[in-house]
Amino acid sequence: MSLARNTFVQTFMTLGSRLLGFARDLALNARFGQGPMMDAFATALMFPNLFRRLFAEGAFAQAFVPIYGKVRAEEGEEAAAKIASQTMSFLLAVVIAFCIAAQIAMTWIMPVLLSAYAADKEMMQLATLVTQLTMPYLACMTLASLLSGVLNTSGRFALSAGVPILLNVCTIAPLVLIEDREAALIGAAVAVTVAGVLQAGLLWWGVWRLGVSLRFGFPGLTDTVKRVLVLAVPGALAGGATQINSLVSQILTGSDAGARSVLYNADRLYQLPLGLVGVAVGLALVPRLTKAFVANDHDGAQTTLDDGLGLAMAFTIPAAAALIVMPFFIIDATVTRGVFTSDDARRTAEVLRHFGWGVPAFVLAKVLTPPFFARQDTRRPMRYAFATVAVTVVLGAALFFGFKRIGWDGVVGLAIATSIGAWVNVALLSGTLAREGTWRVGPALRSRLVRLAIATAVMASVLGVMAYFYPTLAQVFIWKEAAVIVACLVGAGVYGAAVLATGAVTAREMRAALRREPGGGGGLPGGLDG
Repeated sequence: MSLARNTFVQTFMTLGSRLLGFARDLALNARFGQGPMMDAFATALMFPNLFRRLFAEGAFAQAFVPIYGKVRAEEGEEAAAKIASQTMSFLLAVVIAFCIAAQIAMTWIMPVLLSAYAADKEMMQLATLVTQLTMPYLACMTLASLLSGVLNTSGRFALSAGVPILLNVCTIAPLVLIEDREAALIGAAVAVTVAGVLQAGLLWWGVWRLGVSLRFGFPGLTDTVKRVLVLAVPGALAGGATQINSLVSQILTGSDAGARSVLYNADRLYQLPLGLVGVAVGLALVPRLTKAFVANDHDGAQTTLDDGLGLAMAFTIPAAAALIVMPFFIIDATVTRGVFTSDDARRTAEVLRHFGWGVPAFVLAKVLTPPFFARQDTRRPMRYAFATVAVTVVLGAALFFGFKRIGWDGVVGLAIATSIGAWVNVALLSGTLAREGTWRVGPALRSRLVRLAIATAVMASVLGVMAYFYPTLAQVFIWKEAAVIVACLVGAGVYGAAVLATGAVTAREMRAALRREPGGGGGLPGGLDG
C-alpha cells in the first residue's frame, strides 16, 4: 500500500474521531463554559491526553515499530510476539503502579495543578475525584499503543486509527443524557476509562484476528525488555515534545482562573491538523523507512521522506493559514453557545492565532523524527526534545507572567513560546539529518513548498476578507455555523484551484494517491517531480 494511501487511511479515520471530539468539546463548553467545572475537567484530561498523544498518537508507536518490525523480519513472528508480550507485561505493571500512586497522591497534587481554586474545598474535591476516575485510561493507552504497533507493522492502519472514536462517543453520552452538571462531569470522567477499556479490547481482537499470539507474563525486566525500553522510552519522549510542552503550559495556567479552559479549547483546535496529518504521515513513514534503511536503500529513504514531507505540508500550510487569519470566525461560529460567550471566543482566538504559526513546525517534527526512529536512534531526538522543552518552559513562564504584569493575556505568551519551541525542534532535527547526509531538502521538494506557499497565500487572502465581513456573513445565514462551513468550502475550493494552477500537486498525483500500488511501491508517483 502506498505512503499516500496509508496516510489517507489514517487521516480519514482520525478525521472521524476529531469531528466527534469537536462535538464533545461543543457539549463541554455549552454545559460548563470557561469556568471552574471546565477547568476541573481539563485538568482531569491532562494526564490521559498526554499519554494518548505520547502512546496512541504515534510517539511510542514510532519507536516500537522499528524494533518489532526488524525482529519480525529477521527472526520470525514467534520471536516478535515474544518481545511484544514481554514488553507489554512490564509496561503495564509499571503504568498500573504509577496510576495507583497518582490516584492516592492526587489530593496533594491537585492544589498545585489547579492552584487558582486551592481555597475552594468543594472544587478541589470535585477536580480530584474526576482526575482519579480518568487515571486508569493511562494503562489502557499503554496496551493500546503496543497493539497498534503490531497492527501497523503488518500494514493494518484503519483499526488503530479508528478506535479513538470510542473515547468521544463514550464521553459525549453523559454530557447529553445527564441533567445535573456535577453528575455529568463525573459521568464523563468515568466514560473516559470505559472508553479506554473498549479501545484496548478492540485492538486486542484485531491482533488476534491477525494471528499474533500475545500473552501476559511475569513483568520482569528481561534483556529483551531493556532493549526495547532503551530505544522506545527516549523515542516516546522525543516524539512527544509538543505534548510535554502542552502539559507544562497547563500547569502554568493553573494559577489563572479560566485560563486552563482557554488553553484546552485552543489546544484542541491546533492539534487537529497535527493529529490528522502529522501523526498519520509519521505512522505511515516508519515501516517504509525501516525497510529502506535495513536494505541500505538511501535513495528510497530520501524519496519516501520527500514524499511524506510534501504531502504533510500540502495539508498543513493552508490549515495553519486559516488558524492565523480567521481564528475568531472559527471559534465564535462553532463553539459560542450556552454559557460559552463571544468574549470567551475572542480570548481563545488570540491564543489560537499564535499556535497557528507553530502548526507547520509541529507537523514537521512528526515527519522528521521517523528517520531517527527507523534507524533505532532515539537518543538524539530525545535530547532535542528536552532542549525544546527547556526553551518553551523558560520562555513560556517569562511571557506568561510578563504579559500578566502589563495587563495582557498570559496564555497568549504560552502559545508564542510553544510555537517558538516547536521551530527550534525542527531546526535541530533537520540540521542533523542534513549534516549526516541522511536527508536534505532537494530542489524538487523546495519547488513544491514554494508553490504550496503561493497557493496558500491566495487562499488566505480570500479567507481574510471573509473573516473581516464575519458579522455580516453570520447575519446572512440562518445558522452562524453555516457561515464557517461556507468559508471552509470556499477556502478549500480556492486552495485546490491554486494548487493545480501552480503545479504544486498534479491531477495525476491526486488520482494515484487513492490507487493501490502494485507491490506496495513508495510514495506519490514520480516522486516530487510532478
